Amino acid sequence: MNTFVVEYSYPADSDLITEVRPRHREFLAALKEKGQLIGSGPYTDGDGGALIVIRLPEPASLDDARALMDRDPFHTEGALTARVFHTWNPVLNVFND
Repeated sequence: MNTFVVEYSYPADSDLITEVRPRHREFLAALKEKGQLIGSGPYTDGDGGALIVIRLPEPASLDDARALMDRDPFHTEGALTARVFHTWNPVLNVFND
């Protein structure tokens, strides 16, 4: 499995994020059900934004991760100010491999 980290940026007080959040969480729940979501959640420092960690079968690439996350309502509804994708090697972890 290949692991990817996705950082979302959005204002902490975004009305659009609040409006779209239920559909975003449904999308993430479906990824979790498929075994693709490792974890997700908003930053709690008051600056807005969130972190999402996904895993896809090899030989998945960053392009595959982007294509998957392009379906997130936060993205399709234009609620994000930025997204950053990284490949990640969780050398020490508590994830079920």
